[in-house]
This record gives sequence, structure tokens and C-alpha cells, in this order.
Amino acid sequence: MKLYSGSQVIKFCALTAIVVWGISAVTGGLAKNEAAAAKVEAEADTVNEKINPDSVDSSLEGREQGNELTVGLEQNPAVIIPVSTTSANYTQDEQQNIGVYAACNEAVVNINTKVTSYDWFLEPYVQDGGSGSGSIIDKRGYILTNVHVIQGATKIYVSLFDGTQYEAEVVGQDLDSDLAVIKFMPPSGMELKTISFGDSTALKVGQKVIAIGNPFGMERTMTTGIVSGLGRPIQNSNNRIIRNMIQTDASINPGNSGGPLLDTNGRMIGINTMIMSSSGSSSGVGFAVPSETAVRVVADLIKYGKVNRGTIAARLVQNSRRIAQYAGLDIATGMLVSEVTKGGNAEAAGLKGGTEAAYYGNRSSVIYLGGDIITKIDDVDVKTLADYYSALESKRPGDLITVVVRRNRRDVSLRVTL
Repeated sequence: MKLYSGSQVIKFCALTAIVVWGISAVTGGLAKNEAAAAKVEAEADTVNEKINPDSVDSSLEGREQGNELTVGLEQNPAVIIPVSTTSANYTQDEQQNIGVYAACNEAVVNINTKVTSYDWFLEPYVQDGGSGSGSIIDKRGYILTNVHVIQGATKIYVSLFDGTQYEAEVVGQDLDSDLAVIKFMPPSGMELKTISFGDSTALKVGQKVIAIGNPFGMERTMTTGIVSGLGRPIQNSNNRIIRNMIQTDASINPGNSGGPLLDTNGRMIGINTMIMSSSGSSSGVGFAVPSETAVRVVADLIKYGKVNRGTIAARLVQNSRRIAQYAGLDIATGMLVSEVTKGGNAEAAGLKGGTEAAYYGNRSSVIYLGGDIITKIDDVDVKTLADYYSALESKRPGDLITVVVRRNRRDVSLRVTL
């Protein structure tokens, strides 16, 4: 019979405990990754349902009928970005960055445009336009970008990660969100990588984000940062106020517009749109349109070529100090209700138009004073036309809204169906 000393027994027990702990850590890590992957897949399914509320069967039926623009997006399966805990060469944060870039960079494209100009003799000629970025959101060649990246373009070209370039056409664009969808025809047999949408409503200030784009023409550049603010209402270059913008300190420079803002699992939680800077370069304050808005807008752009929003059935005019002084009004902001559509929902709700005709701007334009002045829609104060568009940005025809109007120097609340 072989005997062991006390120290040998202790060493053996310690070695056994280490082995058991290592096996538990590995299996636990695998289980954790599987659970995270399941969560990512479930979130991807939820987002896809918003874009395509129909079932898979109806989606296939749409393809059989040849109507591609009415079916859901064809994307790569949602994946979890693995992070190893055993690599000695990179930190966990570095591995995360490397994993996101490897998974998403091939789905980011460089967009260049051509525009038509005129010489002194009014002869047209084509010259280089702007440039920006875009994300491939569908294997059939659909790309999400900003309106201002392609605005005024006569030709649009997209360059893929391998350097190949294709001409694209506009599927639809929406000024109110500054989002546009363009499409190119990938060659037969080409398998495009796509970026899936994430859930921007779950973002927290301080959360890490990653931007990939083409700043100053340098393709697929990655920058990192955090979410530094949420719910920002920002007025864009088209004089539209985009609500709920994501503020980030990830470097966003000219050329990044239209590119994706990603979470650490490579899901697009925003579309980089603008910066706030006195120099025109990144100053640590960038803004992205949230994916919650993009999902809704993309669905309509692909299906209809435009976004179907609800409207108030009335002719509205921006109030001003000059109008207020002339008409003896007690406020100089809001939207004047000049005329209400006969038989429309606004008339049925009690919205009142003006009765006193007045020239506005020139002799050919007549408005009617004395009617209601819209000052608030739901929880959004309406002082300008941009505020009005912003308040209705997420509304659909048939939605019931609360409209506060100024009438005879008193506030009156109405329930109006769009």
C-alpha cells in the first residue's frame, strides 16, 4: 500500500479543484455565449418583424409573385461577437473592436456621386458631387444612407470592400429623417454581407459604440466612443428637426455620413448623420438617427418609395411677428390654420380656419386670418414648421392625436384623426 504525505494530498486536491474550475468556466462561458447569441437572434427577429410584419410564408409568396419590394429584408443570420479570455496579445476591449470590424466592415460601402452643373453659356456638364458612406441591409443590394449624401445626384456609385464599383439607383428618400435607400445589382453568385438592425430604444448613456465609414475618402475607417446623450432633437441641413437623435463622441468626419453606428455585437443602432463643429471636422459631438426610426422609414421606402405619414387636413401657415402684429394676435409662433378641408377629419374634430382674407408674400398668395393657431401636438411644442413636421414624423394615417390650439386668446385641446 502506497502512502502519501499531507503536503502531497493538499497539492492533489488543489490541482483537482483547478481542473474542475477550468472545466466549469469553459462550459459556463459557452452557455453564456449561447444565451447571448439567442438574445441577439431574438432581437433581430423582433426588428425584422417591424420591417416585415407578414409571416415567412407570405414573404415567400411575395417572391413567387416577383414583387421584391414588398417582402422583408434578406440578411445574414444575427451573430454574437466572440470575445476570448485567453488571448495574451489583445485586451478584451481590443478583441471586441477587432471582432465587430471583421464582422461588419465588408457591409459598409463608399458612396460617390456625380452632379450636373452649367457653364456660362448654360451648357450642362457633369462633375464630381459629394461622397459618404452606406450600409448594405439586404443581400439583393439595398443600401441605407443619408439623403444629403445623394441629394441632387445624377449618378450614384457604390464601392465595395474589394474595390469593385457599381452604379446605384434611388429607391426612396425621406427628408424628415434624412434617410434614403439606394440599390445596386450585385453580379450573379455574389454573396453580400449585410448589417442587421439593433434596438436603439435599449441604449444607455455611457454604452460603448463603434462607427465605421469613409471619412475623407479613406475607406472603412473605424472609430470608437460612447453614447454621450439620448433623445436629442437636432435640426438638419434640410431644416427638419429629427427627434431622439443619438449623441456620441465617436469621431465622425465628412465622409462618415450614412455609415453605421454599431453596438458591441455589430448591430446597427444608429445611422451617422451629422456633427456639431465650428471647424467642420469631428469635435467629439456627433449625431446618429436611431435604428428605431430607420426600421420604420426603410420599410416604407422599400415598399412605397416614400414614407406614408399622417397629416392634418388643413392649409397651415407659419406664424410670425409681422402676421401677429397685423392680425392682433397674442402670440407670434405656431402654425396658423388658414383653411380646413371640407368634410375632413380636422373639420370633424372642430379645427377652425380663418375668415379674413389677406395677401401673404405677394399679390397671388392669399391666406385667411382669424382661425386657430396650432401650438402643440401631443407632447411636442409647435413653434415652427420644422416643429410641426417633427411632431408628425412618426405618425401614420388614421392615428388619433391631441392638438392644442390658440383660439380667442385661450388654449383649446382637440382630438384629431390624421
